[in-house]
Amino acid sequence: MSDVALQRVLVANRGEIALRIIRACQEEGLEAVAVYSEADRLSPHVRAANDAVPLGDSAASESYLSIPKLIAAAQRTGCQAIHPGYGFLSERAPFAEAIAAARLIFVGPPAAAIRAMGDKTEARRRMQAAGVPVVPGMTRALADEADARREAERIGFPALVKAAAGGGGKGMRVVRSIEEVPGAFQAARREAEKAFGDGSIYLERYVERPRHVEIQVLADGHGRVVSLGERECSIQRRHQKLLEEAPSVAVTPALRRRLGEAATAAASAVGYIGAGTIEFLLAPDGEFYFLEMNTRIQVEHPVTELVTGVDLVREQLRIAAGLPMRVAVGHLQPRGHAIECRITAEDPFNDFLPATGVVRYLRVPGGPGIRWDGGVEAGNEVTLYYDPLIAKLIAWGETRDAAIQRMRRGLRELVIVGLPTSQAFHLRVLDDPEFRRGDIDVTYLERIGGRLLAEPLAPPLVRPIAVVAALLAEERRVGGGLARPALDPTRRSSAWQFEARREGLR
Repeated sequence: MSDVALQRVLVANRGEIALRIIRACQEEGLEAVAVYSEADRLSPHVRAANDAVPLGDSAASESYLSIPKLIAAAQRTGCQAIHPGYGFLSERAPFAEAIAAARLIFVGPPAAAIRAMGDKTEARRRMQAAGVPVVPGMTRALADEADARREAERIGFPALVKAAAGGGGKGMRVVRSIEEVPGAFQAARREAEKAFGDGSIYLERYVERPRHVEIQVLADGHGRVVSLGERECSIQRRHQKLLEEAPSVAVTPALRRRLGEAATAAASAVGYIGAGTIEFLLAPDGEFYFLEMNTRIQVEHPVTELVTGVDLVREQLRIAAGLPMRVAVGHLQPRGHAIECRITAEDPFNDFLPATGVVRYLRVPGGPGIRWDGGVEAGNEVTLYYDPLIAKLIAWGETRDAAIQRMRRGLRELVIVGLPTSQAFHLRVLDDPEFRRGDIDVTYLERIGGRLLAEPLAPPLVRPIAVVAALLAEERRVGGGLARPALDPTRRSSAWQFEARREGLR
């Protein structure tokens, strides 16, 4: 990329995605500049970058969500572009506009595309006009409770009350009778106002037990839009994805082509440029409906990379520099199968309660077909300031069964000591007969979560936890106590205490 003006990129994010983008920049021959809050000053992404700029307080509103601070950091360090990653400001049209006003490049789509797809009712109108299947429902916001009653009767039950500016399941309520509509209307509006600063809500028909299947698209500034196949993202908790895979066992080559055509039509309809994801609901009868578009790189993008051989983040950078993408136009057929498990700092045996603590010990899995996209290392503290995602473990195999076996091995090799994580939960899912058969939908965890989470810790994890607990005890004995009391696992809620209590080791 030495023949273009793009030389330095500010990475306006943190954790594993910041590190992922930094590596892509450096592989593409670009310099990367990290930003960090006070809580993240010792994070791996800070050291990995060519330069790093402190943003200030740990609160996201004072750091990663501060548009003036991010643009000032880019200008001060001589960056020509800003990559937003995912979350934070990645889907905020005002951020893209502010970057353009500062004569910088936004590594993402035009602000107009973000705005069109960010408003769910506007997106539905655009998709209907483009011939993309949508769930029967409204293309405007509800006026009041009376309007909600009328529209619910017109659309039919069950219906879904949704925030027009929403995402992540916030501002959503399922209603199965006319009596439930007023309460759902008020609750969804309050939640939407609090989460998005916009209380606009609308109604659409609720699809029973669908799969959540999404299509990865790339579009460059040279008039090319391509589909890179689907990802199965049905294993969710409260509309938050936990495990993703590519391809989907429910998608045939013919259906993949139809989904891809609908996705590229959707992207073209809003003048999209860059990497984006079109999310669909796949009904049990094989029909699919547009759900929403994520106008950014996705958390689960590695599974697509492993089955297509396309580096999506490097393609983002090339497209932002005005270069053509390196992906041929056509319908890519996936090679093999990939699975991603989100490793989060949460207690799956306590309603996934977010956890905090210092990572006292970390052993990362490896070997054939294993990829680790991590954002922490031993000594880092996980706080409640940000999302609980700390890493992603991805496995690839020639078949789905092979990928499952590799993921099981990777999860068993992984050791994280210092706070509870979702690791044991993922092992349970991989061993579940319904998952092994591919018999999953968005209600999977609601239906069988009780049996997945009722038992004690999976036995394969007990031995490494006991070993590390013994090592920590020896450290205290030899050293006469730890130099930093805040790191002492006996003085805070830590994973080895948590797990050992569960197994009767202490």
